[in-house]
Amino acid sequence: MDDDRVWAFEESLWTADAEHYRESIDDECVMVVPAPPFVMTGAQAVEAVANTPRWSKVAFSDQQIMRPQEGLIVIGYTVDAEKDGGEKYEAHCTSTYRRLEHEVWKVVQHQQTPPLKMGG
Repeated sequence: MDDDRVWAFEESLWTADAEHYRESIDDECVMVVPAPPFVMTGAQAVEAVANTPRWSKVAFSDQQIMRPQEGLIVIGYTVDAEKDGGEKYEAHCTSTYRRLEHEVWKVVQHQQTPPLKMGG
């Protein structure tokens, strides 16, 4: 998967409908997010997303792509996301994809860490 396709795929995980998300997340996926239940499996993450409004706009920065072996892609980035109605979200994220067959990739790991808020 070339770099442009990687970023388009990752963006779709933030913005596309629940069915696309279900098709893209591996059953063996592990996710860590900054809200309860914090650590989820693929099925739990799909269920959580099915009941959550999707983000309407996302922008990535600090983008990194690594390919440690054939059929495995690891990415890191910062996301700025916004929902219709003005809710905003920022996090530092990682995702790992594995290739199941030609042109078929699934997410096997995803993590989100919001930026630290420094007290003043």
